[in-house]
Amino acid sequence: MRRTKEDAQLTREVLLDAAEVLFAQRGVSRTSLQEIAKAAGMTRGAVYWHFKDKAELFNAMMARTASPMEEAAQALAHSPQPPLVELKRTAMDALNRIAHDPRTRRVFGIATQKVEYVDDLMGVRERHLEIHQTCQLCVKMAFERAQALGDVSAHLSAQVIAMSYQAMLNGLINHWMLDPEAFDLVHCGEQSLDLFMSGLQQKPATAPSAG
Repeated sequence: MRRTKEDAQLTREVLLDAAEVLFAQRGVSRTSLQEIAKAAGMTRGAVYWHFKDKAELFNAMMARTASPMEEAAQALAHSPQPPLVELKRTAMDALNRIAHDPRTRRVFGIATQKVEYVDDLMGVRERHLEIHQTCQLCVKMAFERAQALGDVSAHLSAQVIAMSYQAMLNGLINHWMLDPEAFDLVHCGEQSLDLFMSGLQQKPATAPSAG
């Protein structure tokens, strides 16, 4: 029984590896389950044994890379470290992995450049939205903790800070994925994080009074 489970897990990983390579080369919507099965040296039936459709296969492929980052975001709410320190640490860990780990870079490239939320891939959109909402909530809670500690101005909205923080990181990553030679993701990412964090003690600017 154990050997059978190990074989099944190995088959699943081979299918995910094949899907990852083809999705990166051809795009998700242009890659069929039959092509994935062929690239893995298996039958289409083997694909359906492990995954009900392409969306489930895609989400499983993403989970191998995204789950550790999602777990890191969830841990923010319970970390004993100062919130701003932990936010920077988890962000830098993600940027380093994207910049230096080939699988992470490839999977994020697929997620940002090679997937369309159409037809049988609507399940992918739902999973992406779930990850985004979970991470945003965890980041918001971390900034709320920072406000309670006096590290972030209470005049700022934690929700807006969290949205701005994620937009900054996503923008850096997406820009770098389009042209990795344009700048050093890790170096620029760290400087951007420091600049962002340094502004969190400032009160929002107020419009000058009339007259």
